[in-house]
Amino acid sequence: TLAVGTPGEDRKTILIVGGSLGARTINESVMQHLEQIAAADAQILWQTGKYYHESILQQLSQKEPVANLKVTDFISDMGAAYRAADLVVSRAGASSISEFCLLGMPVILVPSPNVAENHQYHNAMSMVNKKGAKLIEQADLTGELLIETVDSMLTDKSVLEEYRQNAQKMAITDANERIYQTIKEVLAEG
Repeated sequence: TLAVGTPGEDRKTILIVGGSLGARTINESVMQHLEQIAAADAQILWQTGKYYHESILQQLSQKEPVANLKVTDFISDMGAAYRAADLVVSRAGASSISEFCLLGMPVILVPSPNVAENHQYHNAMSMVNKKGAKLIEQADLTGELLIETVDSMLTDKSVLEEYRQNAQKMAITDANERIYQTIKEVLAEG
């Protein structure tokens, strides 16, 4: 099963993003499990990334249509996408982590190992260690594990709420003031 809601409850929305160019392993995991997605009591918004979009559309055209799956190459209004989502599957870039914390987004993070000093893993662990996100390392990513992790988070409202609250506790809401004060201190010393 995948993201099965309780009767009478609005359908859950899962947002899957891999960055503006996309994330091959995340995209492959989704493609391998279209039948489970089609059977899910959830709507899935899948941002494939510009690099993979045409290939994915071509592959999808050869399969049965999946009514609850919306596929796009790029999302220009991420705020609207986040507001619609009950759960996000994403890479772990610093800007994304900041947004997830500020918005209190329950998230499953799949850090890219192909970045300097594995910084996305460390970004992800900052949320995972405070139970603000779940982690799936790219080397471990399979469609089965992704579906299992999504299910475990969506089947219990209290789990989603706990992750939402923990993420929000990590938010730095006064960054502008902190930067201003630091600049003032540096200028005062000079």
